[in-house]
Amino acid sequence: MIPKIEKASLADIKLFQEEKLSELLTYLQANSKYYQKVFKEQEIDVSTIKTLEDLVKLPLTSKEDLQKYNDDFLCVPKRKVIDYVTTSGTLGDPVTFALTDNDLERLAYNEAISFACAGVAETDVLQLMTTIDRRFMAGLAYFLGVRKLGAGIIRVGAGIPELQWDSILKFKPTYLIAVPSFLLKLIEYANQHGIDLKESGVKGAICIGESLRNQDFTLNTLAEKITSNWDIKLFSTYASTEMNTAFTECEHEQGGHHHPELIIVEILDDDNLPVVDGEVGELTITTLGVEGMPLLRFKTGDMVKAHTSPCKCGRNTMRLGPVVGRKKQMIKYKGTTLYPPAMDNILNDFQEVQSYIVEISNNSIGTDEICIKIAASSPSEELQQAIKDHFRAKLRVAPKVEFHDAQDISALQFPKMSRKPIKVIDNRK
Repeated sequence: MIPKIEKASLADIKLFQEEKLSELLTYLQANSKYYQKVFKEQEIDVSTIKTLEDLVKLPLTSKEDLQKYNDDFLCVPKRKVIDYVTTSGTLGDPVTFALTDNDLERLAYNEAISFACAGVAETDVLQLMTTIDRRFMAGLAYFLGVRKLGAGIIRVGAGIPELQWDSILKFKPTYLIAVPSFLLKLIEYANQHGIDLKESGVKGAICIGESLRNQDFTLNTLAEKITSNWDIKLFSTYASTEMNTAFTECEHEQGGHHHPELIIVEILDDDNLPVVDGEVGELTITTLGVEGMPLLRFKTGDMVKAHTSPCKCGRNTMRLGPVVGRKKQMIKYKGTTLYPPAMDNILNDFQEVQSYIVEISNNSIGTDEICIKIAASSPSEELQQAIKDHFRAKLRVAPKVEFHDAQDISALQFPKMSRKPIKVIDNRK
């Protein structure tokens, strides 16, 4: 199930996207209160935008624009809205997105081809371990995508290892859709209750919310912990509510594939210009085929690297590597630039670390400080020193490390109204 455009030549993909861009600009000019205002204020004639290179002539859209003018992005009468979702609000107030019937169909198509990219077939059964309620787009997208693909789905929701295993043993899913660290909890529960992982029937997991790979696509510490205990294939998928699109790995595990019929991708430097090939920059997207609230040159805040070498799967599309970090969460610490995901890998090296949260703050002289609060199975000064030494060896700096009760860490990770665990608390002004 590889769409023809994804196997087309790079030149044909570019021409295809330029036609779609022209259609989008005409649509925004006619229907978007927000973009009509921006085009008028900046004296932009959308008919002059012909190529992908012309994108730099168009305004960028920020998360703050979405927060401030949320309703003005709606391009259809409210009677056409079928579903409302909101962003998680990790770095600010949540944003509402209104989806039409066509948008839900597009969402289903996106996930169906994404699952197929990872090798899921209509004969498979998937167990959904994320919430489908609470205005969460991801759970809804997965459910619609599995239906579109023609596969079976078991809607269990987040957490509760006992219920997850009851469903696995009863219904025999072949794939799980889960946050990777939760798979460790499933492994722990299985070991404690005499469940034979080899007999589970699970052959793979579509993993969301946490990275599985290093920048060279080797498995990171978290993924190695999972696969050393459970012989299953792990596939990364990266998406966001604003994109309405996913980047999912194929069986060759060399980055999440771009679907050119759904989204235009730019990777921009600090001056909002395209980065040199192979460099890290901010993922900036333009949605294609979205009817309710399409976005033009939206800056996601995620720092990524694109890979353009041919993939053995036959797709000619660009691939996104693992997210390096959130641009706003970049830390300047003792002369070293860090992103929180780099710390995840180090902490996952320690079996004693059960959960943790990274707190970033400003000190009295205005520079960044890092405090890592950890719930550990056996806290000790020796463990604290070992963690600091490991940080120094890997990142050349050692943050402050504190041990806390597991319940206190859980309360920080799951504040009221949260839909997914928080790993970073940024108290910087």
